[in-house]
Amino acid sequence: MRYKQNQHRSFWHILVMPVIYSLIIPIVILDIWIEIYHRICFAAYGIPYVKRGKYIRVDRHKLQYLKLYEKFNCMYCGYANGLLQYSCVIAGETEKYWCGIKHQLDEEFCEPQHHADFIPYGDEEAYRKLD
Repeated sequence: MRYKQNQHRSFWHILVMPVIYSLIIPIVILDIWIEIYHRICFAAYGIPYVKRGKYIRVDRHKLQYLKLYEKFNCMYCGYANGLLQYSCVIAGETEKYWCGIKHQLDEEFCEPQHHADFIPYGDEEAYRKLD
């Protein structure tokens, strides 16, 4: 836990707090929009819904040994990081449905896990077999 190791930087932690917490606005907008998309488009495509509770977990605030501000931070992180992961899974399921072709190999590209079963980039024969 880096925060515990860097508590001497409290001034900087406080200074950047508005930047960190300003993200709640686009995160909530993303949450609303991704859920609308998820419910409408997945129903239309026949893709099974992604279970939100598998990705968004807000529970660390229940730990008795945390200070009030730490509980608040834990709620924020659990929601924000969980929502982003949930959104990535929804986007990945959409990509599987519509595309299923890997990106061109590049040592700097971090291939998403859901690409494991995609056809190789440039493999026209494998692509034609999908028809």
